[in-house]
Amino acid sequence: MLSRRHVVASLGSVPAATILGKYARSELRDIEMGPGSPFSFDHLRAQARAMAEQSYAEAKAADPFVIDQITYDAYQQIKYRPDRTIALVGGHDQVQLFHLGRYAPHPVKMALVKNGEAREIIYDQSLFDIPSSNPAAQLSHGSGFAGFRLMEDGLKSDWFSAIGASYFRSGSPFDQYGLSARGIAVNTASPMAEEFPRFERFWLEDSDGQTSPLRVYALLNGPSIVGAYRMEIRRVENAKKLLETEMLIEADLHLRASVDRVGIAPFSSMFWYGEAPVQQPKDWRPEIHDSDGLALLTGSGERIWRPLRNPPHVSTNAFVDTNPRGFGLLQRDRDFEHYLDDGVFYDKRPSVWVEPVGEWGAGAVHLVEMPTGEETWDNVVAYWCPADFNRAGQNKTFAYKLSWCDQPPFPDTLARTIGTWIGIGGPPGLSFKERSPNKVKIVIDFEGACFEGLDGSSGVELVLNVSRGRISNPSSYPVVGERNRWRALFDLDASGIDAVDLRAYLRRGDRALSETWIYQLNPLTS
Repeated sequence: MLSRRHVVASLGSVPAATILGKYARSELRDIEMGPGSPFSFDHLRAQARAMAEQSYAEAKAADPFVIDQITYDAYQQIKYRPDRTIALVGGHDQVQLFHLGRYAPHPVKMALVKNGEAREIIYDQSLFDIPSSNPAAQLSHGSGFAGFRLMEDGLKSDWFSAIGASYFRSGSPFDQYGLSARGIAVNTASPMAEEFPRFERFWLEDSDGQTSPLRVYALLNGPSIVGAYRMEIRRVENAKKLLETEMLIEADLHLRASVDRVGIAPFSSMFWYGEAPVQQPKDWRPEIHDSDGLALLTGSGERIWRPLRNPPHVSTNAFVDTNPRGFGLLQRDRDFEHYLDDGVFYDKRPSVWVEPVGEWGAGAVHLVEMPTGEETWDNVVAYWCPADFNRAGQNKTFAYKLSWCDQPPFPDTLARTIGTWIGIGGPPGLSFKERSPNKVKIVIDFEGACFEGLDGSSGVELVLNVSRGRISNPSSYPVVGERNRWRALFDLDASGIDAVDLRAYLRRGDRALSETWIYQLNPLTS
């Protein structure tokens, strides 16, 4: 399993040098540029199509020995020069480039596009402040970069970064990085070896309008797939006056070899433990996770919430659908008291939501959960797996909107799941000897304006389905002293080691009052 967290979190968070007062934006004359050449997205698509007909050849670093000497500590000494910050889109977007290093060793070519002409940015040590004793001082001219990032005003931090394989991420809306997106996932949790195609080239398009999005083009290359990407990146203010990041992504993909599965719009995140840990965690913090659930808006309009787990073994769940309307990994719990982490602030981790543009056809949202005993590894992956795109020679285009947000839009007519707890079954007060060893109690809390004015006599009922086992003592009721909060709970008695799939929602008459809660329980470990 590739540790995106080790690569991206360590390198992507390298601070910019502190700037006092005004800072200088780079003029292109300060940066060595290659000769101009015509460029368009159609040109890039043609290049990807031609490459897919050729055998894969990985781009090699010019000085691999030197790059390997640029360890984590050495990398921290390298600073991109503030006066070489590239101002694009009427000065609205401030771009800095990442240096190569041991944990980001693969060269990425960067270019600027203006009026249909592209010019490559040539790597030169003068773009960076590099101590003379640092191994990077030996790197050859023109070696390339590791990626790029978009800076906040003042250049003290970034709000978007792209570095490592096809990973990219945003800290919006709370200025706190968390999960990452990827350009593509290939053979994730598959019998075939997983591949990590890379963005080998980026083109950043300049324009004069300050309200225009930054348009980024990328060439993806891997053993089994080639892709041409167009990404529009902008920040927008939400109803809470928070800046969220919106991306419009178009990916023209070509399979040069057959694969087991392709993941469209994939995410990588971390879930160690939450409200119902598998066992008493060793860490003192009550919860540790970047995301706490997978949200789905199916093609039929059903809204589903699947709380994340730290399973005893690698687990893949496929949510079959046709033309999905949206999916994403969310951090719904924003209560600091539930984490108590004042260092990395898990309560501020962004949610990410995908809205397909056009019809994606048949397929499934895959949720992959891997066991972990620490917070430094990404152990959760989610993506759309198309049903008919895995054979050599195939070409498909997928377009989608990607939002880095607090929470995606949710209708007032439905209640959201806000908590899932699991404990010993049976009525309170019984001794352990009096309890069934296989019985657990599951408690789900829903919250929403749709509960306004309802009480225990209003006919709200719990609709529940399980794949195996016996359900007892199901009930649902308004939580005393809490506005618009409803609780559902039941006991499940299931022996054996096979997982139990559960599905529940609240209903009043013929109308669903809540989204559908889905969970997978491993009886001996939950």
